[in-house]
Amino acid sequence: MKILAVTACPTGIAHTYMAAEALEKEAKAKGHEIKVETQGSIGVENEITKEDLKGVDVVILTKDMAIKGKERFKGLPVINVCIGDVIKKTGPLLDKIVQHLNNKKE
Repeated sequence: MKILAVTACPTGIAHTYMAAEALEKEAKAKGHEIKVETQGSIGVENEITKEDLKGVDVVILTKDMAIKGKERFKGLPVINVCIGDVIKKTGPLLDKIVQHLNNKKE
């Protein structure tokens, strides 16, 4: 599965990067391809490009603050989650998303 994600938190410091790291680690451990853009206090890093959007199965966005450039994901399956859940419940969260997408395909 190809996953894109954007993480951002109100202060744009620790939680933004903790969530990105948790998603990358867990997705790779489960055999998924992932790219995570961070929108932190130092700006946008690892920006998702038009090329990245090709063949994506799902986009995960943290919903604790407004994500810049959300219009890029129009027409794609988008899941909005709390940044705390991304950090604390990464494995179950990814499992639930994958299960939901697989059920939609049936």
